[in-house]
Amino acid sequence: MNIRRLILDVGKGLNKPTLMELSEAIVTVKGVEGVNISVMDIDIETMGMNVTIEGSNINYEEIIKKIENSGAVVHSVDEVAVGSKLIENIRRET
Repeated sequence: MNIRRLILDVGKGLNKPTLMELSEAIVTVKGVEGVNISVMDIDIETMGMNVTIEGSNINYEEIIKKIENSGAVVHSVDEVAVGSKLIENIRRET
């Protein structure tokens, strides 16, 4: 399956790994062309983030392994895009 984009809900401690360490670990996975980490919330001990990963033929298992080995944890997969091109999500008005 050609995974082109993953959006993950990731949590980590405040100090380790740093955002730079986490992004460096993810970008080393074969097929990853770009990583965007956005901090969504911070409390006393933890930080919640949205991690967007784009590329071609991204290895999902390797991404999870790199994130967990860095000291962070994946809470959920919030979006996945597969195929030969990216299709942007269009929100429907209700």
